Amino acid sequence: MATLEIRDLHVTVDTENGVKEILRGVDLTVKAGETHAIMGPNGSGKSTLAYSIAGHPKYTVTQGTVTLDGQDVLAMKVDQRARAGIFLAMQYPIEVPGVTVSNFLRTAKTAIDGEAPKLRLWVKQMKAAMAELRMDPDFADRNVNEGFSGGEKKRHEILQMELLHPKMAILDETDSGLDVDALKVVSEGVNRAAAGGDVGVLLITHYTRILRYIKPDFVHVFIEGRIVEEGGSELADRLEDEGYDRFVKVEA
Repeated sequence: MATLEIRDLHVTVDTENGVKEILRGVDLTVKAGETHAIMGPNGSGKSTLAYSIAGHPKYTVTQGTVTLDGQDVLAMKVDQRARAGIFLAMQYPIEVPGVTVSNFLRTAKTAIDGEAPKLRLWVKQMKAAMAELRMDPDFADRNVNEGFSGGEKKRHEILQMELLHPKMAILDETDSGLDVDALKVVSEGVNRAAAGGDVGVLLITHYTRILRYIKPDFVHVFIEGRIVEEGGSELADRLEDEGYDRFVKVEA
């Protein structure tokens, strides 16, 4: 069972006004088979946590550790983290002109597994996954995210997750910009990927609407760069009713 452990994580970022500390001592453990929801207002550091785990160069870890099955994640390059089993679905997926979805996915799978999947089997798996996500088969021949709508980009992110089978999937505001139908389809994809029990999911969101479809085992409230309260799915219901004001007042 894969385990992601974050201990006393402090992260800074350079701004026009100097160095700013964003994460101020985060402790979190995510195990395969578990779904964790990170919830909090804008600017609380949720996305910084996601990108720091994935290795974005914009963020500097000044203190703490991140390990995956005991391996030092912070010592790995970005591609090494992906090969180790860390997957990030970005809030704003980027376009990759000149690279088709099909080639992109097969190249990524080859890099992770160390060998290319058999073409006929791979095409069959990809088409089946696309059908589940209600993606037009023609998307396989289109350039990555080029001309895609917001919902199409998010479906492509979940397509990657389903086909690459990571140990830890970090989903950064996957519900952002989705209509109700797209939200349900994307959520079903996450649930399928997690159903085997060998994937840990860290779901970052502002709102509880995605949690109607993806039921978290644990909910963590993120305020000003740290976790201030933890609980089960009932905590998300409380946040729906009460918002984040009471946590902000406590921290102020």
